[in-house]
Amino acid sequence: MHGSRTVASLVRGTGGDDAPPVTIPRDPAREAAERELSKPPYHENDPSLLQRALNRFWEWVDDLFTAAAGATPGGGLGVLVIVIAVLALIGALWWRLGTPHRAPASSPALFDDRPRTAAEHRAAAEAHAAGGHWNQAVQERMRAIVRSLEERALLDPRPGRTADEAAAEASRTLPAHAPELHAAARSFDAITYGARTATEPTYDRLTTLDTALIQTRPTLSPTQEGGHR
Repeated sequence: MHGSRTVASLVRGTGGDDAPPVTIPRDPAREAAERELSKPPYHENDPSLLQRALNRFWEWVDDLFTAAAGATPGGGLGVLVIVIAVLALIGALWWRLGTPHRAPASSPALFDDRPRTAAEHRAAAEAHAAGGHWNQAVQERMRAIVRSLEERALLDPRPGRTADEAAAEASRTLPAHAPELHAAARSFDAITYGARTATEPTYDRLTTLDTALIQTRPTLSPTQEGGHR
């Protein structure tokens, strides 16, 4: 087997056992040994490239902690305390700020896949408000406003409509409430997609707008008036 060959066999002459050994310079002998040891049979049990990389990584981590322990009061215990403090700080920030959200390229649809009536959205909004869940309460109240306008034929039912689009379309038939409609849409977007936190006054403004819209007659264009006669 190759593994049993020695370096000496590479430089020994081809004569018998009594023949004097062949003497060659040191550098060629070293090169011959390197060529022999580079052959695959000598490396069958070597660790893989991934294993070597992992070993280097853990050696680096060990060196890093060793250096930190030497520079930190209390040695290894001091490093452990620092690591725990950093993890606690990260956890506190995560709990306070929540999961980071990427701003969407465009506002997603106002409604989910299951259609509900305006009354159902209002009931859901009131239930969330009673529990102090103002984000959900504001979202459901905005959906109630838009669904109510659709039920009154002031907006055409359209899947995929955004809050901004609903406010813009409703403002054409309810111009007196245009500022409140656009403000409600901005609140909905900020809470739903901008990671903002709603408050009770925000919900109260949407509730007041919802009630006012129910009691308001739309302003119709001459074409719309002819269609309603």
